[in-house]
Amino acid sequence: MEINMRFSNDMDDEYEKLFRRLNPPRVVIDNEACKNATVIRVDSANKHGKLLEVVQVLTDLNLIITKAYISSDGGWFMDVFNVTDQDGKKVIDEAILDIITKSLGTESCFTSSIRSFGVKQSVDHTAIELTGSDRPGLLSEVSAVLTHLKCNVLNAEVWTHNMRAAAVMQVTDEETGSAIIDPEKLSRIKELLCNVLKGSNKSRGAKTVVSHGVTHIERRLHQMMFADRDYERASNDELNEKQRPNVSVVNWHEKDYSVITIRSKDRAKLLFDTVCTLTDMEYVVFHANIDAEGPEAHQEYYIKHVDGSPVKSEAERQRIIQCLEAAIERRVSEGLKLELCTVDRIGLLSDVTRIFRENSLTVTRAEVATRAGKAVNTFYVSDSSGYPVDAKTIDSIRQAIGRTILKVTGSPEELKPASQESPTRFLFGGLFKSRSFCQLSDW
Repeated sequence: MEINMRFSNDMDDEYEKLFRRLNPPRVVIDNEACKNATVIRVDSANKHGKLLEVVQVLTDLNLIITKAYISSDGGWFMDVFNVTDQDGKKVIDEAILDIITKSLGTESCFTSSIRSFGVKQSVDHTAIELTGSDRPGLLSEVSAVLTHLKCNVLNAEVWTHNMRAAAVMQVTDEETGSAIIDPEKLSRIKELLCNVLKGSNKSRGAKTVVSHGVTHIERRLHQMMFADRDYERASNDELNEKQRPNVSVVNWHEKDYSVITIRSKDRAKLLFDTVCTLTDMEYVVFHANIDAEGPEAHQEYYIKHVDGSPVKSEAERQRIIQCLEAAIERRVSEGLKLELCTVDRIGLLSDVTRIFRENSLTVTRAEVATRAGKAVNTFYVSDSSGYPVDAKTIDSIRQAIGRTILKVTGSPEELKPASQESPTRFLFGGLFKSRSFCQLSDW
């Protein structure tokens, strides 16, 4: 019986491959059909996760999706996207258009389904995945441990939501400049980081995973926080309902679909975040309409579970709502935005985050990248006590690190004036003075 089942599965796989080869994806890019956007149409054989693949490619190219229409009834999949570049203009860069065509078109049939330009295809680094309870100074403590263990952080992304934290960090061995292969060192890294993540909170678990595989950082962060159940809210959660996305789920009995409607403030990568969560929850999007041309985004999905059923219970409906709310909120950038650009060096992340912590700032989200030997980092920080960030504190931090390399790009209303001189103003003045920094013109 087992042999027959295996044979049947192999036949199904071969049939699917043959079907895709006989019906390769077709991509049409039109810069004339719409006045203010590039129209991209993708037609292909349908499979679970195909919509996410397409959205992921467009998102990783930093394109803004202003409108979308999705239809995937039966065995065929058709998507139409209106996209712009970061400046709100049509996409005319031939290199980007060529990447879209190759990634979503015929050539994509013969490559891995996990295609992304946010993924480092080399494995010359070690990937560390962390989940645990959020608290002020957590990133500083994690960075200090890695520096102590002689690990250099090349790239990292840190999200916090609902008192939970998740991070994916790509590190190298300080001595070799490549992936960490010493089993004892890997074990030590896991042990120490897990202890840091646990802290004094024993009620919720912490997890550290070390691997050498290729991963899409943002996709993994969604998966990690979903697995960590960050969508579960405490009974005394008093977050203003107006601050949350408006998510509703109803059943359309005549067509046997469940209809999800989402209204929220528009932002970059919003569509990726919602589609990623629906895919990981094993729902199939049969139809969808997306409109994000104004300050508010409207998303409408017609879905079924992968087993072919619509939403079956009130508990399932509530879980979908909570998970989609969490998916949207995870990337919401609370706090003041600080951008740092300087020559990369061992321990840089540890030094910078230590300064934040010693000035009573907590990091709510972070993006760390190394490009051509330079560290290009973005931090969203807030006051650990919950008050607006003190303007004098930010001024002293900028003076310590270097005004030309640490930019403040948050809203002015997020800063509060200080009535007295900050006592930390000159404590770190010599920390970065001997380093070589990129000038303001490098941004």
